[in-house]
Parts: sequence; C-alpha cells; structure tokens
Amino acid sequence: MAEHIRIGDVAPRVQYLGDGLRTAFTYPFPIFLASELELRLDGVPLSGGYSVAGAGSSEGGLVTLAAAPAEGSTVTLRRRIRVERSTDFQDNGVLRARTLNDELDRIVAALQEQREELSGALRQDPAEVGGAFTLPLRTARANRVLGFDGGGDLVVLPRESGLIGAPFPGAVPYTVEDKLAEQLSARDFGATGDGVTEDGPALQAAMNAAGVSGKALLIGEGSFRSSQPLTLPGASAGLIMRGSIIYAGPAGQPALTIGDGGSARNASKLHSGLTVLRANQSDWENEGDIGILLRNHDASIIEVRRVEGFSIGIRTLGDGRGFEDSTLVLGRIVNNRIGLDVHTATAAAWNTSIRYHGGHFAVGSTTHVDKDRFGVRFSAAPGAYVAHNRHVFDAPNFELNAEGRPIAGIPFLCEVSSRAVIARDMRMEGCTGFVARHTGPAQDHVYEVAWASQGYMVEIEHASASTRLGGVVRALHQAAAHREATREVASVPSLRAAAIRWNATEIGFEKLACLSSNVSGSPAVLHDFVFPGLDAFELTNRGVMLTGGRALGFIVDARQCRDFALSVDADAPRLVVMCFDGANNLLTDSLGPLVLASGQSVVWNPTARWWQGAADMTDEGLSRLQALRLSPAVATAVIGVARISTDYELRALRLNCDPRHAPALMYGLPDLPIGKRDLVAELAWDPPSIAAGGSTQVNVPLPGARPGDFVQAAYSLSTSGAVFLSQIGAQDVVTVTVWNRSGAALDLSAGTVRVRVVKA
Repeated sequence: MAEHIRIGDVAPRVQYLGDGLRTAFTYPFPIFLASELELRLDGVPLSGGYSVAGAGSSEGGLVTLAAAPAEGSTVTLRRRIRVERSTDFQDNGVLRARTLNDELDRIVAALQEQREELSGALRQDPAEVGGAFTLPLRTARANRVLGFDGGGDLVVLPRESGLIGAPFPGAVPYTVEDKLAEQLSARDFGATGDGVTEDGPALQAAMNAAGVSGKALLIGEGSFRSSQPLTLPGASAGLIMRGSIIYAGPAGQPALTIGDGGSARNASKLHSGLTVLRANQSDWENEGDIGILLRNHDASIIEVRRVEGFSIGIRTLGDGRGFEDSTLVLGRIVNNRIGLDVHTATAAAWNTSIRYHGGHFAVGSTTHVDKDRFGVRFSAAPGAYVAHNRHVFDAPNFELNAEGRPIAGIPFLCEVSSRAVIARDMRMEGCTGFVARHTGPAQDHVYEVAWASQGYMVEIEHASASTRLGGVVRALHQAAAHREATREVASVPSLRAAAIRWNATEIGFEKLACLSSNVSGSPAVLHDFVFPGLDAFELTNRGVMLTGGRALGFIVDARQCRDFALSVDADAPRLVVMCFDGANNLLTDSLGPLVLASGQSVVWNPTARWWQGAADMTDEGLSRLQALRLSPAVATAVIGVARISTDYELRALRLNCDPRHAPALMYGLPDLPIGKRDLVAELAWDPPSIAAGGSTQVNVPLPGARPGDFVQAAYSLSTSGAVFLSQIGAQDVVTVTVWNRSGAALDLSAGTVRVRVVKA
C-alpha cells in the first residue's frame, strides 16, 4: 500500500439508485484490498463485471461497471473484510509501528462492519436491564410463533391461536386479520399505484368495502390511474390519500364522488389529502367534468391537497339534503375553469355555514388563454335553493393569468342570493380588475384584498341582472390605514333646525333639495326637478312630516365616486335616487338599472321619474342601512328619501362615501339656489344727491327673498352721514333706503349695494 490507511467514522456501506446511464459509483470508506469490496445489484452479489480502484486509500475509491445498471435498480457497495490473523509478532522481534497500525486498522474496520450489521437486528433498548430472550430448543419452538409475556420476556405461542396484543397495559389480544382490517388500504384490493396500471376497478372495490364496513379507506403513496369515475359511499368513515388519483375516464362525469345524495346526511366525516388529477386537460366546455364532488356533508373536515385540469375542480353539493357546518382546507386548485363550485341541486337542499382555509386557485399562462376563469362560484340548478349563507374564506390566493387579456379572471362569481360571504386576506395576482362578479341578488359580501397586482382600483362587477349592491371591497394593499376611515359627504343632524320657510306655504331645508313625485309640465333636466322649497311639508317638534308625495335629498357629483351610504333617522323611510348625465339631463330606465342598493331591490317609478326602494328602510326588513352604487352613466344624483305609501316623520339625514373620494355636494350655487338659508345679491348704483334729512331708495332683485325674512344692506364705499335701511316689501325684491341724517346735502359716489337675506 502506498500510504498508511486512516480509518474514520464512516459507515462501510453506501447505496445508489441506477438511472440506466451511470456506470461509475464512488465508495467513501477505505478498503485494504480490491477483493474486500462487495457489490450487490438489486440485492444480488456480483462476482464479476466490474473493476475497483482506490484500494488502500483513506478516502475510498471508485467502482466501475461494464454495463450501466437499469433505471430504478439498487446498487449497494459494502466492505467485507476476512476475519483472520494473517501476521504474527515474534518474541524479541522488531515491532514496527506500521505493521501494528495495519493490524489495528483491520480490527477497527471489522468492528465497523459488525456495528453496521447489528444496527438492523432486533435488540433490547439500552434503557432496559435484564430480560429473557434466549430461544427455546428447536423442538419446543417448532410450529409456534414468538411473542412476549406479561413481563416483556420472550415466549412461544400456539400458532393456531392467531392472536396478538399491543404492548401496552390492558391491551386486548386479537387476530392479525382484525388488526389489518382496522383501516382498509386500496392495495389490499389490488391497486398498484404505478401510474400505468388500470387501478379503477380495484379502487372502486376498496371504496365499496369501506362503505359496507363503515371504515376509513387509505389510498397510499403512488399514482393510481383510473379510467372509470369513482364513488366513495357515504357510509364510509372517510378517505385518507397520500398518493393521487389520475383520472383518464370519460368527460362530463365527476372523477371522484364522495358521499351519498338524496336524504343522506354524510356527517362527521374526515377526508384528508384528496388529490385528483386529470390525465388530459379538460376543454372547459362541459360543466359535468368535475374533479371532486362532495355531497351533503355536515360537521365534517375535508382537506383537498390538489385538484387539476377539470372544468370544475371541486363542487360542494347540497343534493336532497344540505351541505353545511363543515371545514374545508384547500391546497392547489390548478387549471380549472371554476376552482370551487358551491352548488345546490334541489329546492330542499342548502349550502351554508362553511369555513374555508387557504387555497391556491391558479391557471397556467398557456391554459385556454381565450376563456374566462373563476376561483369560487356560488351557483344553483334551476329551481334549487339559492340562499347560500355564511361562507368564510381565510387567506385564499388567486393567480388566474387574465390581466391584460380580453377575458375574465375573477376570484368570485356569485349567481345566487348568497349572503354573508366573507373573504379575508385575499391575494390577487394576474386577475382582472374585479374581485367578484355578481349576477344575482347577492348581498352582505365582504372582500378583503391584502395584495393585488391591480393596485387600489379593485371593484365588484354587478351584471345587468344583479338586483342588489352585493358587498364591499376592503382593498388593504398599501392603503390599509386610509381604508379604515369613511368620508362624510353631507350631514343634516336636525331636520327641524335646518328648516327654511321660503314663504307662507313653502318650506325648504339646508343642504337639501325638495322633490315632488308629480312634477307638472315636461321636466327634462335637473333644475326642473329640484326646488328650494315646496308646500305640504309639516314641521314637527323634532323634524318634518313627509306627506303628499314629497321627498328630500342630497345632490351629489357622482362623476368620480359611485358608492354611497345613506343613514336616516325616520320612522319608515323609502329610499329614492334621481339620476342625471353630464349635461344634467334626466336618465331613465332606458339604459337599464342605474342604481343598486345593498339590502333591497330598486325599481323605476315612471311617474316620479326616480328609482325607489322596493321596501321601506326598517330594522324588521333588514333594510335600515342602505349602501348604493350608481352606474358609470350617472354624473349627478339626488339621493334621499320620499313619502310613498304613508306619511312619516324624518328627523336626520347623513350621506357617506368611500374614503378614496370627496365628491362635491351641490347646493347654494349661482345656478342651483337650493338648500341655502343665506341669500345674497348686489347691484351697481350711483345714488342721487340726498338733501339734509332726506332719503332715497333702490330695489335690489333677490330671488327667494320673502316678506318676514331677516335682511341687511351695505354699500361698497364710505357712507359717513348716511344710514342704510332694508326691507322686503315684495317677493324677490329687497328695498334699500338711504337716509341722510346729517345737516347738509349728501352726494355719494357710485358703488355697489349689497344685500343679505336670512331665511327664517
């Protein structure tokens, strides 16, 4: 040997997996001779067909085979030293260090081999002392099985008893067959899981057995290919999957159905690791092409690890009975047109009160690039139950690859009257600009977006058939602090204090426009419909009584902000909204629905020419709090309440909006003199010379001025010696009298007379 070997603490065995190409394999332990390296291929020792290099080196060496081992085969290299004494030290002879070290190295190498072999043997725990583990004589142990007695010592048992017991106090002995049948395995029925063999019949047989026995079924590691749809009966205790089902069966059918339909209640089930992959990507044309169909589950826990390649990835189904009060843990839901479909099939079924955790809803960048895709859909068959209530999603992730494409990639699609759908801490990547599309009367949805590639402007899309303002978006992405605020557009905290008596019969209110349900003539623009005051308003101690088709509302600029919330203190108010375009022309229902409300439908009133709520705003009807969304066609809106079916007292009105906007409240403008208690006007005037003690007058036109109003007058120049007095002698005119109180004639220069009227 060229050098002295150093024996390190390295296991004298190493194993490789063949790939069909590799022929050279290293061994990291030292050997003394090439003949001391043993090579095994798939456990069988080879006597030739390879060469060994590196014998005598402390770092090991290399084994080279003449032919590469097949893919998947095992190649085992281990050191096998002959245990023999090949040298002898002579009495009084020379004891060389190298010779002594070589002998000691062989001893250490042999001990390493023994330790390696003993590591795979049955042995007593080092913490235990004593015990009887000596085998009985051959005749005493023939045709018997080894076991352990109550003290843990070795004992032989009659072979025909077939009983075993768990090594714990109080354990009851029972047969091996019973032990193995505690949980069924798909492999017990012939399933291979090699990804090639047809495992469908074996899987279905295993599922049928689980249903008959009421036990859970284990589908172990591997890929189980099936060309037939599979069904796990509802009587089974559950399904545990560590591998995956590869569905290669006909389209238009669920690949895996779990649970019974009809009146069955599949309660208290535990399904974990569910993984169903379609062998070929679905064309997304057939909605019967479903990965996992879960029927009528109640009080169950379901974990879906992965479902991929279907038109609908997962469908939870109320079918004859309901799907309710369960928890779904969601993993990767990929390349499905609809990731999760919350569905009902009959009028007597329901789908409600479900908790969802996680879920990565994704579509690949090359998958059906011309087709819409959705993460979660709420749907129902024709005539089925549609009130899907209280579904809570925690931290779902949507990566739909639709941004910048002429297709829809939207996390939520709501086609029913779902209520209280809450999605928290969502992520939107590559989606279109809508967090949800509502096509029906969905309401009370809250979508909290923690991150979105779209930035701030994430909205809810309300289709033309939608009859509710279905929810709210809380876009926290770089705007959390700002989002937690709301912006007050206008407030009239006391209608009684805000009342303005325009004349003997007409009353108006600060900041508010007065409306009538029956405007005479041919009104067409905003100014034809809004008035500073009207008759038939009856003031009370705390507010105003709306009678005779009267209404009050705020006029707001809706060009940028389309979302508002109206708060009302009244007995039973009725919501009304009038809509106008950018030229102040009235918008009718010819453009379709222009207004959506959160808690009720909004209908068009052709006589009053406004949109009004279908019901009063009451606590009993769950319609007291109303949020509104206006169509993009609306540039100006009048938002308020009206008397529709009965008189009622109105005491306070407040209007709020999304804090991203600060829309203008339109009142008291030169071309819109409504809702303002103070009226002002001015007139250029060159007064004549006024004799001592004399006076002169000038009339200043001021629309809205009525006898009995408070009035003031002033002049733009110095008026030493003159007193300006004002009064309203006739409607819409303020008479200003200038009295010369000095003892000499007074000649004022030309200036401007200004008057101010305060309505009572």
